Amino acid sequence: MNVCVGCVVCYCPAGAQCVAVIRGKNKQTQRHSLDVKMAAARGLTKLYRIGLHAIRQNTTLKATTFLQQRAFRLNGALRQQPFDSSAEKPQFPGASAEFIDHLEFIQPNVISGIPVYRVMDRQGQIINPSEDPKLPKEMVLNFYQKMTLLNTMDRILYESQRQGRISFYMTNYGEEGTHIGSAAALEPTDLVFGQYREAGVLMYRGFPLDLFMAQCYANADDLGKGRQMPVHYGSKDLNFVTISSPLATQIPQAAGAAYAVKRENLNRVVICYFGEGAASEGDAHAGFNFSATLECPLIFFCRNNGYAISTPTNEQYRGDGIAARGPGYGLMSIRVDGNDVFAVYNATKEARRRAVAENQPFLIEAMTYRIGHHSTSDDSSAYRSVDEVNYWDKQDHPISRLRHYMTARGWWGEGRGAGLEEAVTKTRHGGSSHENSSWRPSKKQRNV
Repeated sequence: MNVCVGCVVCYCPAGAQCVAVIRGKNKQTQRHSLDVKMAAARGLTKLYRIGLHAIRQNTTLKATTFLQQRAFRLNGALRQQPFDSSAEKPQFPGASAEFIDHLEFIQPNVISGIPVYRVMDRQGQIINPSEDPKLPKEMVLNFYQKMTLLNTMDRILYESQRQGRISFYMTNYGEEGTHIGSAAALEPTDLVFGQYREAGVLMYRGFPLDLFMAQCYANADDLGKGRQMPVHYGSKDLNFVTISSPLATQIPQAAGAAYAVKRENLNRVVICYFGEGAASEGDAHAGFNFSATLECPLIFFCRNNGYAISTPTNEQYRGDGIAARGPGYGLMSIRVDGNDVFAVYNATKEARRRAVAENQPFLIEAMTYRIGHHSTSDDSSAYRSVDEVNYWDKQDHPISRLRHYMTARGWWGEGRGAGLEEAVTKTRHGGSSHENSSWRPSKKQRNV
């Protein structure tokens, strides 16, 4: 079998002749064809050199364009370092590091743990005066009123499900500080992607109680026309994207929305809420990576409340929480005390300012505790003790901590407390359409 060893396709040296014998072909014709191909190859080489020369002549213009494109990019060492063949250091484009001459594996517990930022202690005392946001009295009282109202609404709707009036509900007990503190630090135009435990964020933005009830009851006033499960709120007017049931799907969606916001070049940010359980989903990793590489004005807000349904954190991951994952993806990260409404406010406000100014994503891990059951389909007594729950409910609750703060400043007393409780009670009876109803659930519904 004859094999061609000299054709242009095989990249033969210039001037070499094809020795392949092709039956029925004239050798002279073959040589002529070879000469034509070689000439074409030399022509392509010449064109390549001309193009390369033109590119080099326009280096200054290309450099300017490149710098303009990098105007939105991250600062510092995360950028790929320029190639330098003379330097005695790793030149791999995938990471920046130094060579070592001894075998050593990186331990997972390199540091004792990412610290938890807080402003108030458990008695509501400011620890570092320079970190006090010094919010006006009326704003702080509004914080407290919204947190208390959210807690009361939870009780009404939880009882409603137990009575068979609605099919499902999820409470926010113990996490009120993460909702109100973060919502207060945002602008009304900022886009919110919630999970299913962010009712306080929507409440702070002005979503009325009757619409909360309409959504859970799926009645004619529901903005979603009864097409969603209870607690799947949404409001276009308040820039709150409708909650969906699949876990963590909102995270890559938020990254895409933040990229669109970046292209609009407006003073706007996207915030995405999720729990530490959702951070174990693949969508979370995709969202983290996309937001970092595309450099989007996005705040990832993780509520680490200790349990994902019936799974404690020590069964979910072995690393140091969720904030520890941020540096690996190139995210600016912080861990805060989620039961400290001021710490949440400060962290979210600063993350928002920098996300807009620098076009980069931030990760906030708010450490808190889920006092209630995961949902009305869950019985948390099967996997945690009553003493544990009582400690967080009585000793380290975000509402009581804020009340201590107000009491120390003379903003809270017996009269004001009684007045607020009376107002909330009136809201409860006035805003709940089933309180005085003669309708009663069936036996089957009472056992739900």
